[in-house]
Amino acid sequence: MGLRTRMRRWWLARVPASETWTLTQRNIYILPTRAGVVFAATLVLMLLASINYQLNLGYALSFLLAGAGLVSMHLTHGTLRGLTLHLRPTPAVFAGDAAMLEVVFVNPGRARHGVALHFEGLGAHDAGSVWSDVPAQGQASAQLSIVPPQRGLHRVPVLVIETLFPFGLFRAWSLWHPAATVLAWPRPETPAPPLPQAGARADEQAARAARSDGAEFDGVRAWRRGDTLRQVLWKKAARSGELVSRDTAGHAARELALEWQAASAAGVEQRLSRLAAWVVEADRQGQPYRLSLPGRDLPAGRGEAQRRAALQALALWDAAA
Repeated sequence: MGLRTRMRRWWLARVPASETWTLTQRNIYILPTRAGVVFAATLVLMLLASINYQLNLGYALSFLLAGAGLVSMHLTHGTLRGLTLHLRPTPAVFAGDAAMLEVVFVNPGRARHGVALHFEGLGAHDAGSVWSDVPAQGQASAQLSIVPPQRGLHRVPVLVIETLFPFGLFRAWSLWHPAATVLAWPRPETPAPPLPQAGARADEQAARAARSDGAEFDGVRAWRRGDTLRQVLWKKAARSGELVSRDTAGHAARELALEWQAASAAGVEQRLSRLAAWVVEADRQGQPYRLSLPGRDLPAGRGEAQRRAALQALALWDAAA
């Protein structure tokens, strides 16, 4: 195990994960850059030459530039000091797709310029980093992307906030260990087999009772959350003032049963991928469906809430549980 790895583990154990990160003197580090080292070496040579040749103007220039370097160090450190970072909730994505992380900078003081944000292991000038200017007593946001390779919950990697402002002679940075996670759904199988055969779930006794009472069964019901626009009977809604929907089940409402046994695939992940494809297709068609997994059953439903609940169940399902 290398020294860098040991130091990283020591730091992660010392600094717990947090939802927000405020930059103070205790968590901001600063060191000279390569340009700063060259600048310091040049000042030393100028001072030695001035001493050797007794150049008063050389003394003045050397100390003037040294003072500018010290001011630069103070400004570089002050660019980060006082900023507070928040990570907004990240929506779930399918495995292999990019999840966008949005970090908000909150600035209580003067304007800050040239603030870079990137994941640990990358440099400020790499393709995965973003630069931002934060207005005085305002906010700014920066977006980074993370690609979860497989389903499940993934911790957000350690983030690095750094700056070289104003002259690039010093690099100030801070490490943030976010407590947030990114949920990755199983990637749907492509192409997926057809949906399973839908089964009837109608209450035939209620329908026959309605007919025996002389009531007309026209397949109309009150609007429910999750109904598509095509199901809404706009003419009836215009006359009555209330939203009503066409009962797509007709005389026998039908629902899909997305079951673990029906997704006959080679392995566990392949089955989950097939079930995810069926969930997406059933939601696209507006059909009610239920999901059955070993140790977990999701009641029948439809709409965006049902889709997210089903995909989350597939993402978090554990064969060992």
